[in-house]
Amino acid sequence: MSTVYLIRHGMTEANEKHLYCGSTDLPLSEAGIAALRELHYDIKSAVFLTSGMQRTEQTLALLFGSVPHRQEPRLREMDFGSFELRGYAELKNDPTYQDWITGDNERKVTPGGESGRQMQQRALEAFFELYPPAQDTVIVTHGGIISAIMAHLFPQEAKTRYQWQPAPGHGYAITQDHYGPIPKKA
Repeated sequence: MSTVYLIRHGMTEANEKHLYCGSTDLPLSEAGIAALRELHYDIKSAVFLTSGMQRTEQTLALLFGSVPHRQEPRLREMDFGSFELRGYAELKNDPTYQDWITGDNERKVTPGGESGRQMQQRALEAFFELYPPAQDTVIVTHGGIISAIMAHLFPQEAKTRYQWQPAPGHGYAITQDHYGPIPKKA
């Protein structure tokens, strides 16, 4: 049985500053690079994919070296529109932001961006085109994408997308029967 590994990219400066960052193509931060160098996953042979953004390309290279891979843009993070690279402290008094974060922000579209549901729909379309895979597959993508996929695949867990979001550089190993942590080298 093959496995899909969903791995979140390493930390960026936007992550460190708690800023919304989806469509902005940022590189990893120095701390993000250092943290990824400490991770060693025991994945021998696989098909590799990234979202094509710098942070996912760098993460793939740091974790697995120079491996052949393809890019799937539908696995890019949610587009936060006018909230991109801004944080709560800056946005908290903005009525448009307050409207977005109150109520059903899964359905509400960010100004100039997309909703959580729109992001989830495009991510699931891409995911189900390759699932179940013929061989092990590693997808280096974004926290929002991973949590949207996990929430869809495992509704019995009753977790929100935010509860499914893995730490930078971490993620899930999924088979048709279950999910679990990514195996690490001893």
